[in-house]
Amino acid sequence: MRRITAVIAAIVVIACVATPLALHYGQKRHNQLAIDLSDLQRTTDPRPLPGSAFARSIIAIIEHELDGVTGWRPNDLFIWGPHLLADNNANRQLGILQALRDTTRVFKDHLTKVSSDVFDQNLVDADTLLRNDAQRWAFPSAESRYRMAVVKLKAYVAGLEANPPTSRPINTRNSELMRLLQAWTELLGDAHAELFRKNLGWFETDDVFYHAQGYCHVIVHTLPAIEIDYARELGNRPVLKSLLEEARVPLERAAVMKPVMVLNGGDTSVLANHRRNLDSYVNEARQKIYSMRDELEK
Repeated sequence: MRRITAVIAAIVVIACVATPLALHYGQKRHNQLAIDLSDLQRTTDPRPLPGSAFARSIIAIIEHELDGVTGWRPNDLFIWGPHLLADNNANRQLGILQALRDTTRVFKDHLTKVSSDVFDQNLVDADTLLRNDAQRWAFPSAESRYRMAVVKLKAYVAGLEANPPTSRPINTRNSELMRLLQAWTELLGDAHAELFRKNLGWFETDDVFYHAQGYCHVIVHTLPAIEIDYARELGNRPVLKSLLEEARVPLERAAVMKPVMVLNGGDTSVLANHRRNLDSYVNEARQKIYSMRDELEK
């Protein structure tokens, strides 16, 4: 009996150590995303219509979250959802979703629309589908709606490639790009406010940390699309291209930070304060994007 008890105790201890480590290294690997847009970077005519790179980046971000080993976490069972064991990835995915919603809304409302132009219907549908409840597991499930959003975005890309095109391309006007940069600075401003909030409990710290990281993940992986879709405009404004690169550096770091445990040490504590560390990258990127807006206004 003692031997059995000892074995059970050993198994429990191993499980308690192995589970957090497996979740940590699994998420660390999952946080990496490579989006290949090299086929859209040609400088000779006919060039791809602006909008393909942006839509394909959004598609890649969504599919990466849906098709990962653990899939969509926020609507999982309680122990794997946003409130217990696997809450880190679940809160990160909620941040990703919020940033995707804001980015797709601007894509639909401004980047591809001017004044009295009609909306692109595929973008309208994708925007609507991404607003489905992230924690709904059935009737309909969150995953099914987000996969349908991917279908609509792929239809948008196919429409740009049709002859004649049936999708509305990005207008590549400064005034519309400013709307996108405004949305991103507001997201990063929200992240800063949460990360810098006082009296944040230990059990809230990692939720805030990973939610903010989700914002950075979306922005950093759509910046290259801006560089492609606005290639001519950026080529004529070297300072904009330089600022874009300078914004990418802190965002890349912020998007993959993965401490074994998110600590909430004080200003003079020997323990780290990971949310303040993340906030330094968030603020740096926010300032660079804000400077891009200022440059576009000139």
